[in-house]
Parts: sequence; C-alpha cells; structure tokens
Amino acid sequence: MIRNSRKFVIRRKIMKKLKFQSPTGMHDILAEDQKYFQKIEATCKEIADFYGFQKIETCMLEETELFSKGIGVTTDIVGKQMFTLRTKGGNYLTLRPEFTTSIVRAYIEHGMQNLPQPVKLWYFGPCFRYEHPQAGRFRQFWQFGFEVFGEENSVLDAQIIQIFYNILRELKLKNLIVQINSIGDSQCRPYYKKLLTSYFRSRELALCLDCRRRLRENPLRILDCKEEKCQPIKAQVPQILDHLCENCHQHFKEVLEFLDELELPYHLNPYLVRGLDYYTKTVFEIVEDSPEGKAQDSLAGGGRYDTLVKLLGGRETPAVGCSGGVERIIQLMKTKAIRFPKERVAEVFLAQLGDLAKRKSLKLIEDFREAKILVGESLGRDSLRAQLKMANRIGAKYALILGQKEALEESIIIRNMKTGKQDIVKLEKIVKELAKRLK
Repeated sequence: MIRNSRKFVIRRKIMKKLKFQSPTGMHDILAEDQKYFQKIEATCKEIADFYGFQKIETCMLEETELFSKGIGVTTDIVGKQMFTLRTKGGNYLTLRPEFTTSIVRAYIEHGMQNLPQPVKLWYFGPCFRYEHPQAGRFRQFWQFGFEVFGEENSVLDAQIIQIFYNILRELKLKNLIVQINSIGDSQCRPYYKKLLTSYFRSRELALCLDCRRRLRENPLRILDCKEEKCQPIKAQVPQILDHLCENCHQHFKEVLEFLDELELPYHLNPYLVRGLDYYTKTVFEIVEDSPEGKAQDSLAGGGRYDTLVKLLGGRETPAVGCSGGVERIIQLMKTKAIRFPKERVAEVFLAQLGDLAKRKSLKLIEDFREAKILVGESLGRDSLRAQLKMANRIGAKYALILGQKEALEESIIIRNMKTGKQDIVKLEKIVKELAKRLK
C-alpha cells in the first residue's frame, strides 16, 4: 500500500512537470481500453446487421442553430454545455453534443424521406459537452445509437428497447431494468405543463436555483432534477400518466404490452422526462440495478421524437431511437469477468544483423504479411543476443536469423526455439517452409 502511494506521488510530480496534457474532461483511449471499444462496436454491428440497420457517420461540427432549435434553447445542453466556435466567415459552428439531431439533418438533406420507409440507421462515435467531469462522464465521450424513421407504430418503440437490452446483455451486463414513461404530445402536454406550473409555483421558494429557472422556461425539466432539496417536492407532483390524451395513452399501453410479451423487466418512472425537448410519447432509460436496490446511472436512453424532422425543415415523419454511453458501459464491464478473443501472437521472430540484412528483412516481412503469418521483429537492434531474448519473451516457436553472410548467399537460418536445432533454407523458400512447419 505504501509502495502504491509512493508511485502515485511520483506520477503526480511527473504530471506537474509536463507542459502539455489532455484538456480537462478529455481522455486518450489507450491500448488497454481499445479492446472494450472494439467489443462494443462489434456487438452493435452484429445486432445492427441482424435487424437491418445501416451505419451512418455525421459531421462532428454542425451549425449551432441546428442544436439550439432541435434540442431546445432552454435545455442544459444548449444553455450550458455546447462547445461553440465562430468561423473566419462569421458563422457559428458547434461540436455535436448528441447524434440524433445531426442524423435528422442528414436524413432530410440526403432525401432519405423519399426512400422506402422505415429508414433504419445506427452510429458509433464521439460527442462533446462542457460539463463537470466525473467517473464515466467526460467532455469528449463516445456514444452508439440506433434510429428508426418513418414508422409511428408502438411496436418500434418496443423493438428499439429490445435491441439495446440485447446489446447490453451481449456485453455481459446483468440485472438490467428499463425505466419507462410517456411524456405525451402536443395534444396533452400543454395542459400537463399548466398543472406542473401551478403546483411548483406555490412551492417555488423550496426549489433549487436551477429549478426556479426551469419553472419559468420549461417546468418538465424540474422532474429531471437530482438536487436533494427538490426530491420531496417532486414526490407529490401530479403524474403525467394520469393526464395523457387517448392517443398517447393507447400508444403507451401498447408499448408496455409488447414489453410484457418480450418478458423485458421494466419500471414505470413518472419522473423520467429525458434532457432534450424533442421527445414525444415514449421515453426510457436502461439501468443496472445495484445490490442495494438503488438504480445506477443510465447506460442507454431514448424515446420517440415524432416532431423533430418537421421542426428541422422536413416533412412530418415519426421517429424513435436510443443511444448508449460507451465510457459508462466500459466502466461497468471492467467490474465483470468479460472474456475477449485471444490476441494473435507471433510464432516467428526475424532477427537480422547488418545493413544488407535489414534491407532484405523489409521485403521478407511483407512476404510473410501476404501469407498471413505473424512475424515479430526488432529492426532497430543489431545484437543477436538481444533479439533472440526478445523472441523468447514473445514465445516465438521459430527464430529466423539473417546475417551479412546469409544475406549475400540469399539464405536464412531457421532456429527451433525449443530444441535449439538450426537449419539453413533458401530465402525464396522460407515463407512456404514456415507455413508448412506451423501447420
């Protein structure tokens, strides 16, 4: 324990001396984490292929107005968290804080409304939000998501939930539960907002400062507040499920019936509203329950957004989708016994001595690559002893020794690392010889 503390202090001192470090809230994805990113993306692709989703990659920078109009001016994302810059031409561009709005823009711009509907798209990439960095939450973070355009049937809501539940289960996450709610639409939500405003106005002094602002801008946002002082007030709030119009009530009833049929565990959460203004009707999050029974941070979340395409200039198009937080999922995966495919190890190591041998080694390595034989090497070294030591360390079965003499004679030495036996083979035949021995 003392040794670990000492290492930490030394590391801190080294870090203080560095002139350049990653910006606050940004992080490098090092080799040890790459396998997690690759596992998540591969799982998404496999499921996307099965369900008929096609991959899309949108611009990282978009016009700022796209997000302020699509996500909502009064949301925390637009009001506090966007990275915005002014170009030399005087335009304002923003690093995407989420994918859905960008994908809707692409859907309209590229005429996807004229394709056979529904259009199914999926994505995997980084987003950017200026918020307080904490465990599993960064200012540059990665998301994956699935979006369906052109279908209003409630069965699509259930299928999107099922897809994300399947992805998380494939990643060996357990004790998953779907938190679900309906926030109505333009028919029933205005009346519910009036009820909320009336309820919270009489209790305004007991609310946190952010919720007092939300009360003026959008009282629905108060339901999403995590401040402790607001929780007792939220507990007595009128519930939107009691005030849905007939259409929204029927839609939500059907979604729950589909989830029952799929035997997916869910919990009705009347306080769930999500943090973006474009949602209509169904909203949901998937969380992993803790042993103590307290729900953890959302691993994935989404819902229906039937008005967003029209709001951004397209035709009226129903849509539903969901996104997952990659870093948060990885954080949880690291607490599980996740198995990864074994990495290929080099069974052959090429040791070389001298300039002529180095030149011939470059071509030889390419010959092995084309034959799909993995070869270890250390071209920068000239010591045979050091290179054979490295061959031992990586567990190579054979070492190939190419010295000045062998290079002139167009030959090479094969050394069996287990027995020490050596054979001389013509350079032009070495690839076939190794392929035969490795079989």
